[in-house]
Amino acid sequence: MIPAKMRRRLGLDEGDLVLIEETGDGLIIRPAVAMPIEVYSKERKAEFLLNNTVDPVDYEAARIAVREMDLDPDTIPHERPPH
Repeated sequence: MIPAKMRRRLGLDEGDLVLIEETGDGLIIRPAVAMPIEVYSKERKAEFLLNNTVDPVDYEAARIAVREMDLDPDTIPHERPPH
């Protein structure tokens, strides 16, 4: 926990994330940023494969890839490419 007086001096609010790096002269404290990430399920990956096809041949290849993921492409919400 960083004391309030030091947080104010560093321009940090209570609960802000920081990086602390040890150096030969002491510690460096810097503001940090955390970005949310999405961990893709097999179903979400299948959706990407099916939705990003450009033609019927590509679409059929995506359907095969989805089946190889042990999923049924017909159960994955997606749009077919224009014919």
